[in-house]
Amino acid sequence: MKSRGEICLIINARFIIIITFMIMNKILVLVVFSVFSASCQDFGELQFVDDFPGLIKEVSGIEKFPEEDMLWAINDSRNPPEVYGYNLNTKKMEKTIRLKKATNIDWEDLATGPDGTLYVGDFGNNGSYRTDLTIYAIKDPGTLEKRRYEPLITTFRYEDQFDFPPKKKNISFDVEAFIFLNDHFYLFTRNRAKKFDGITKIYKLPAKEGDFTASLIGTFKTCEDRSDCEVTGAAVHRPTGKIALLSYNKVWIFSDYTGDDFTSGKIEKIKLHHTSQKESICFKNENELYIADERSRGRGGNLYLLKLGDRSP
Repeated sequence: MKSRGEICLIINARFIIIITFMIMNKILVLVVFSVFSASCQDFGELQFVDDFPGLIKEVSGIEKFPEEDMLWAINDSRNPPEVYGYNLNTKKMEKTIRLKKATNIDWEDLATGPDGTLYVGDFGNNGSYRTDLTIYAIKDPGTLEKRRYEPLITTFRYEDQFDFPPKKKNISFDVEAFIFLNDHFYLFTRNRAKKFDGITKIYKLPAKEGDFTASLIGTFKTCEDRSDCEVTGAAVHRPTGKIALLSYNKVWIFSDYTGDDFTSGKIEKIKLHHTSQKESICFKNENELYIADERSRGRGGNLYLLKLGDRSP
């Protein structure tokens, strides 16, 4: 299956040939050529799946349960406290769940548990000042008949944060990525320190109702370009343990690690060759990932597919 970029190159090449042989009609051909060029975008390693409906205008997290066709999605801060169910077959929004007694302060990611629970991470914390970090739990969202749902709640803090906010050089408590694994949540920070060094911190806390302190269990250095190396999403393929971290133009795949020392095994860095505000990622299966970006300046707001395996350097 050819990517959108490859298809566009073929179309454009054919029009160049047409222009060469149709000098007498060059004005008409150039107009048509311009229309095709405007509608074509090169998505790099990604395959275009669909543009999201208007309800998902600032997508900040997506998730999918195995063997189901529903893709769950949330919007970023200052949007209603709602989770949306998007049918991958019909490409329509088919479910909306509004969380009772919840506010979308800064919803940033989704995770799933093996028992059918969907988790919503309200832990966006750009200035590292929040003291109300929360994870909401929705049991079996696909079977809910009512539109409103009162979730179970997990609240937490970081064991190494003592100032709210800390000094600018220590602003490193923003989280936009988490996973559920072995009855625990694992959170990956988006480094917003004044001097960016590419370090994302990894925290762990129990995945159950209550109030907890998240333990710092490790770090991972992505790269040193702030615009391209901040972690904005995470996903796990539970049967194999593969973990994916996302940035605006890269994906890191962790595998063959020991326990929850995720950096002890194999780490593969994938360059997407397509930069946009990507903050959402989940596994379709062991070898394919769904990725979504926010709509900005008339572009984005799309769902993509990334196939793992051989690719261009």
